[in-house]
Amino acid sequence: MDYRGVVFDVDGTVVRGDEAIPGALDGLAAVDAAGLDRLFVSNNPTKAPVAYEARLRRAGIDATADEVVTSGTTTTAYLADRHPGARTFCIGEPGFHDQLRDAGFELVRAGDDPEVVVVAIDREFHYDDLRDANNALRSGAAFYGTDPDVIIPTADGNIPGSGAIINAVAGVAEREPDAILGKPSKVAQEFVLDKLDLPPEEVLIVGDRLDTDIAFGLDAGMGTALVRTGVTDEAALAASEYEPDHVLDDLGDIGRIISK
Repeated sequence: MDYRGVVFDVDGTVVRGDEAIPGALDGLAAVDAAGLDRLFVSNNPTKAPVAYEARLRRAGIDATADEVVTSGTTTTAYLADRHPGARTFCIGEPGFHDQLRDAGFELVRAGDDPEVVVVAIDREFHYDDLRDANNALRSGAAFYGTDPDVIIPTADGNIPGSGAIINAVAGVAEREPDAILGKPSKVAQEFVLDKLDLPPEEVLIVGDRLDTDIAFGLDAGMGTALVRTGVTDEAALAASEYEPDHVLDDLGDIGRIISK
């Protein structure tokens, strides 16, 4: 397959914390040498693309904010289209709150008649947040989640992600989200392909998660490559309904795919 663009997952694929994963720099250099376009696409909504640029540069990766898409990016774009300027109750960290404000949303308390409830990872998630989200959703607010990742890899090990908090809110409200907007959603697929301006068959996605990265690529019609440097072990790979086109020990092995 002749690829013209590569989509890289970030955590567990390219970096862990602020350090490049072994093999990642070699893999990125191979993609650059092949003249392929690239995007870094993360399901972490806590940082805006400009903050990701700084983080990747600390890891020795020469990236720009324009090459970064996060679940915060896709969520704010989708909500701005469907609910422009809406009164929004947000469970999430300050960086995500800032992204919503920058997109024109009015962030309100649950008692202020929110039109939208949006839920993301929040490492200070509290019982009161669960209570307030439940009240707002039972009053008829629209319900969105940034991404489905129940766990995420960090430098200190795996921690609960957005999906864990979304599931808690959905459980108490007895209501599924109207949409979850990061990988592997159709919204994220369309956003990424529009940004690359390439047909899906000319794009390869590389990631460490079967149910988000690989599912994203398979559903969109992209080529798919799983790396063993993140959350997926051999047992999970063998049992999964998602079968990647390639399995790599690390990103440094990508040359054997893009050189064909």
